[in-house]
Amino acid sequence: MNDLVLRSGRLWGRTGTEDVVVRGDRIVGIVPSGDERPDTGSPSATVVDAMERVVLPGLINAHCHIDKTLWGGPWVPHTAGHDLQRMIGNGRRRRGELGIPHEDRMSGLLADMAAAGTTHVRTHTDIDPDIGLSGVEAVMAAAERVSGSLTVEQVAFPQSGLLVEGDTVELMEAALRMGVTTIGGLDPAGVDGDPVAHLDVVFGLAEKHGAKVDIHLHDGGTLGLWQVGLIAERTKALSLQGRVAISHAFAVGEVSRPEQRRVADLLAGAGMALFTCAGFSDPIPAPAVMRAAGVPMGLGTDGIRDLWSPHGSADMLVRVGQLAVRSGFKSEKEIELALWTATEGAAEALGLEGYGLREGAPADFTVVEGVSAAHAVVEHLPRRHVFKAGARLTT
Repeated sequence: MNDLVLRSGRLWGRTGTEDVVVRGDRIVGIVPSGDERPDTGSPSATVVDAMERVVLPGLINAHCHIDKTLWGGPWVPHTAGHDLQRMIGNGRRRRGELGIPHEDRMSGLLADMAAAGTTHVRTHTDIDPDIGLSGVEAVMAAAERVSGSLTVEQVAFPQSGLLVEGDTVELMEAALRMGVTTIGGLDPAGVDGDPVAHLDVVFGLAEKHGAKVDIHLHDGGTLGLWQVGLIAERTKALSLQGRVAISHAFAVGEVSRPEQRRVADLLAGAGMALFTCAGFSDPIPAPAVMRAAGVPMGLGTDGIRDLWSPHGSADMLVRVGQLAVRSGFKSEKEIELALWTATEGAAEALGLEGYGLREGAPADFTVVEGVSAAHAVVEHLPRRHVFKAGARLTT
């Protein structure tokens, strides 16, 4: 068992410099620098000097699609346009030509995420009659390659629709039997055209297999808000509080703050979470409103360098900065609210137990340059050390 002492770090959310003591894969002590250090149980404990740099908990990418990535491959110009259905069709037509999903590219992207301080990823994997479960298998293989560096959680995702594509429901259930832990959905009204039947399937599979639920909801306006209500109603009826999330939720981001507060109260009452990616000009549910109402909110990158967009980064601090800019955040407190969505907020939304910079938590943290967390976000400063389960990934 390897023990570790991280000396003289400025832990986000705390004052002064402190030492973090790790035994095995857990934080067992946090003491002011210079105090008597707790016995690590090993005279050969590794000592790392943080040199008064900022220490953040492991970053979380709560919504991405690594199965689609072209990371590390040749440049592919974007040809899909901006319409949702065109992008879905383009991705489906060209994935074979470009070798998608590509295990090497996925594992390379995951390794770069880990090097930038991300320790947990939730990724949505396409399932349809053409690709079957090969994407699920490829993501599992890629995740196994980097298993000591970060944790990968898969969502079975019906990218081309759940009801409109034959055999997709059966494939989704097969993915759950393979070990996928979350069942996904996609615009129950806008794509499948039958929100009641769509939710019957999604929640039926979740209940049968003890799975979580994460539904992409791009539908805007009153149609989108109505579906938020339907999902909340199902969540409460099946006592799935803490296990259901809506991704994107553009309809929530479109409405006024008073209306967002009403929706936030609805979500909080159902024990639901939200995920945003703050992409392009997409509407963003207000993090301050959600946090005040007690709605866990996570942040993700969505697609990274794929047929949906040539943009994207493995660095979650870049995405946190994008959320801050899109939200008009300027003060230290506001920028730290954006960071909350890639740390504590995401952890709660994903149901990660014991997360954070505290005694008893998994020893997942990163040491970042900068005088404050906000400074690190705005300039997405270098990670000097990254630790996963007490093991140092970078030096």
